[in-house]
Amino acid sequence: MKVQPAGMKVQSIDRVFDILELLSVEHEGLSLTEISQKLDLPTSTVFRLLSVLRSRNYIEKNDSTSVYRLGLGFVELTSLYLSNIELKTEAQPYLRSLSKLTGQVVFMGIEQEGELVYIDKYEQFREIRNYCFIGQRRPLYCTALGKTLLTGFTDDEIRRLYDGVEMKPMTPNTITDVDRLIGEVHLNRERGYSLDNEEIELDMFCVAAPVYDYRGTVIAAVSTSWDLNNHKNADKQRNINLITETALNVSIRMGYRPAGMSLTGASGGAAGAVGIPGTGKASGAAAGTSSRTSSTSSTTSGASSKTSGAHA
Repeated sequence: MKVQPAGMKVQSIDRVFDILELLSVEHEGLSLTEISQKLDLPTSTVFRLLSVLRSRNYIEKNDSTSVYRLGLGFVELTSLYLSNIELKTEAQPYLRSLSKLTGQVVFMGIEQEGELVYIDKYEQFREIRNYCFIGQRRPLYCTALGKTLLTGFTDDEIRRLYDGVEMKPMTPNTITDVDRLIGEVHLNRERGYSLDNEEIELDMFCVAAPVYDYRGTVIAAVSTSWDLNNHKNADKQRNINLITETALNVSIRMGYRPAGMSLTGASGGAAGAVGIPGTGKASGAAAGTSSRTSSTSSTTSGASSKTSGAHA
């Protein structure tokens, strides 16, 4: 039996991934000749590699059109991986890094039964204000995290959510009109982040950005807050950039791929300040739209409670 040299094995593996990545963006599939031409590979080589992938269900062939496309083997493989992803576990190093970079408290929250629920937080030191705790609930309409989560809702869903419900003014800056809220949600969706300008508590400012999953669905939001009296020199634009970069990093870990990001470049991302802790890699900020989801990959425990303090 002829043994294939190690170098040739590596080359074959590399070509297999070239084929898979090509077919992943060709939703209608490609013929053997088209794959060969696009990758500049001999037809015989492509046929041999496709045969192996097809035998393991990673490639399917339409016998009537002779077109190849990704197979169900990938659905099974990715489903097994995605089912084991824990949102909090994947987000923790990025949230910790963000808190260190800003010197401010950092939150992560999800939507549950029409309310914001805090599921994680990091802070560098104890401030005078009593920050929200994990498990606490807050309204969606007057928090940066909440308004970010609402970007995953349709206009009709937002209207139904607040139909017959009082949007209580927490401060003079609180949005209490559903049409105005929807208008801000549109703005937040377009720019990729939301602001809380003293809307739930005076002297508190917050910026938040969405976390997407592999379907492009908003599943959570991350934020950073600061006391305008204690952090008078806080750079709002820098915090916006850092929070959007952090949210994108977490989204990528949850399987999200922004438009224009290649599969090979997804793990490293684009240049940015909030990188993958311990690796020196980083990702850049991106904005997008998504549809609402009724579940997340993470659960949290804790009771709802009213307390004074900073909110995001």
